[in-house]
Amino acid sequence: MRSTLVNATSFKRGLAALALLGLSLPALAQTSVDDAWVRATVPGQPSTGAFMKLTASTDSKLVGVASNVAKDVQVHEMVMKGEVMHMGPVDAVALPAGKTVSLDPNGYHVMLMGLVKQVKEGEHVPLTLIVEDAQGKRENIEVNAPVKALTTSGESHDMHDHKHM
Repeated sequence: MRSTLVNATSFKRGLAALALLGLSLPALAQTSVDDAWVRATVPGQPSTGAFMKLTASTDSKLVGVASNVAKDVQVHEMVMKGEVMHMGPVDAVALPAGKTVSLDPNGYHVMLMGLVKQVKEGEHVPLTLIVEDAQGKRENIEVNAPVKALTTSGESHDMHDHKHM
């Protein structure tokens, strides 16, 4: 009988230790997405851009984006070198903990290339953002971004907040 009590006591202590250990483990990083939108296209236009504001709870990086409206989705950066604009893909976009990073027409942004159909104002485009934290853990964030008019510059403050966690 005594060995049963000792084993039960040891078992309870072990469970308590595991519970305390679980409390000290960091939670999975969470990233919020605000002001997500996609620029509308004209018939036959092969590509468009997606824009948003990202805020990660821990140091992380945006490492990819996917969408069923395009054959290829890439994160790009636009920079001016003198009088010449250069745009091209990047491997990742750093998301420092607690700081909002804008993906906008004048810097980092998402390119939807090889569109499978015209993207029209008033529709929504599904995007899956892939964010990786400093420990290499990945988080998929589903965003349903509204399509804004071709003339939308990204400077407008009338966009609705779209938070996804």
